Amino acid sequence: MNLPKAKKLKLKTHRGAAKRFKLTGTGKVMRRHAFARHILTSKPSSRKRRLGRSVEVSAANAGQVRRMLPYGL
Repeated sequence: MNLPKAKKLKLKTHRGAAKRFKLTGTGKVMRRHAFARHILTSKPSSRKRRLGRSVEVSAANAGQVRRMLPYGL
């Protein structure tokens, strides 16, 4: 009996994660800082500069984020 071959399914990207995380060329997962959107007058300039920069996702969470971004967006 001839059965049709099972097709390998495509993985869906988690759209929320795609908007929040980026993968670098070397494979690191980058994220933006929290607490940088409003009530900025009470925060020092040095803190606001630091919050504006992107940082690497912690090793504990990087695997979860990578699974949500199967094609490395």
